[in-house]
Amino acid sequence: MAELMSNEQLPLSQNKALRVALLIIGFLSVALAVLGMFLPLLPTVPLLLLAAACFARSSERFHGWLLEHPQLGPVVRSYIGGQGVPLRAKIVAISTIWLSVLVSVFFLLSVLWVKMMLIGIALCVTIYLLRLPLAEGEEG
Repeated sequence: MAELMSNEQLPLSQNKALRVALLIIGFLSVALAVLGMFLPLLPTVPLLLLAAACFARSSERFHGWLLEHPQLGPVVRSYIGGQGVPLRAKIVAISTIWLSVLVSVFFLLSVLWVKMMLIGIALCVTIYLLRLPLAEGEEG
């Protein structure tokens, strides 16, 4: 019990097992975020933010890599900096989600509850995206 208490009091960066777990979660989040650029139901921005949070608590090197990455970094930096998401990114994300969901619902799926679940997920993701702050200088 004393060991458990002392481990809980260590800063995150000193707990090797937690650091490794956060690194794994961070890399999985980056991989899923990259897939999310092509598969519309995977939320790219939240996954990148999760990766940034994991890397910030586990590895300065990978946190810096993510923030400085030419394609992934700008989204994370602008969101973390409170600057929001570009309007074009919102429009592309929402359009892609609904295009793929409607094609799936009308042409690919036959089970009603799966269609309803897919529409529900698309609605939730759309609401989430609409609630994200817009990048400065852009109107919604």
